[in-house]
Amino acid sequence: MTKKNIGVIMGGYTSEAGISMKSGQVVCETLNQERYNVYALHLLKERWVGILEDGTEQELDRADFSLNTPNGKIHFDCVFNAIHGSPGENGYIQAYLELLGIPQTSCDMYQSALTYNKRDCLAVLRSYGIKTAKFHYLNKGDHADPEAIVAKVGLPCFVKANKAGSSFGISKVNHIKDLPAAIETSFKEDDEILIESFLDGTEVSVGVITWKGEVTVLPITEIVSENDFFDYEAKYQGKSQEITPARITAEEERKVTEVAERIYRILRMKGFSRSEFIFVNGEPHLLEMNTVPGLTKESILPQQAGVAGISLEELFGNAIEEALKS
Repeated sequence: MTKKNIGVIMGGYTSEAGISMKSGQVVCETLNQERYNVYALHLLKERWVGILEDGTEQELDRADFSLNTPNGKIHFDCVFNAIHGSPGENGYIQAYLELLGIPQTSCDMYQSALTYNKRDCLAVLRSYGIKTAKFHYLNKGDHADPEAIVAKVGLPCFVKANKAGSSFGISKVNHIKDLPAAIETSFKEDDEILIESFLDGTEVSVGVITWKGEVTVLPITEIVSENDFFDYEAKYQGKSQEITPARITAEEERKVTEVAERIYRILRMKGFSRSEFIFVNGEPHLLEMNTVPGLTKESILPQQAGVAGISLEELFGNAIEEALKS
C-alpha cells in the first residue's frame, strides 16, 4: 500500500493560534506513521511553512499548496485541518483547498463560514425550531443603547465576539452600567458582536462526527465551571470540570442527542463538530457549534471519543479516510 502524504495544518491568524498548534502537534504525533507520511504545516499571518524532519522550515508554495524538500516536491493527498479560528474555521481554507482539488478533514466552505458566524448560524437553525437564547447583534460603529439591549435580552447577559472561539472576548454582564465596557472588550476580538440572554441550567457539550460513514453522536460532556461561566480560564487552565458522560436524565440525553444529530444533518456537516447546549426546563438550547474543536488529549471531543472506545489514532485516521472518500 502506497503511503498517503498528509499535511496537518495548524496555527492560524487569531488569538487561538497557540491552542491550534497544540492540537496540530497531537495529530502529527498520533497519526499512524506506517500508513501516512505526516507533515506539520504552520499557517500563520506572516508565513506558511512546512516543518521538515530536521526541524527546519520550508515555505509552502501557495500556487498548488506543495512543499519543497531535499527529496523533491511534496503534494498532499489530504489535509488534516487543526486550525481553530481564521482561516481554518471560517471557510477560507476549505474554499482554497477545494479549488486546488485537495481533500480536507473539516466541513465544506459554506458550512464552515456559516457556523463561524454565531448570529447567522443561530438564525438559520431557529427557522428549523432549534431553541436558542434571545440575542442582540451589533456591528462596530453601531450606536449601542444599553437600555434597549437590556429590555430585549435581560440581565445578566453575555457579550461575545460573533466570529471568535475559545471564549476570547466574552464577558458576563450583571449590571447595565458594565455593558459598554463589555461591548468594547468584544470589539477587540471582532467587528461584530452578539449579546445573548443568560440561560440558567446545566451546560453540555455534544460531539458529532462521521464515523465509518455514519453520523455518530459521541457521549455527552457536562461542563461545570469554577468561574462564573465557561470562560478561557475555565476552558484551558483547569478551572472547570468536564464530566463525561454527563449527569443528566435519560430524557435530557435523548433530546440533546437528537437535536445535535439533527443540526449536523440540517447543515449537511462533515468531519468533527462540537456543539454547546444549556438545558432550560429540560429543553436543550443551542449556544454555538465548533467545526474545528480542540484535539489535544485533554480536549472535550477526544475525551468523548475515548469514552465511546475510539482511540485518538482511530479518531484522526477515520477523519482522513472519510475525507479521501468524498
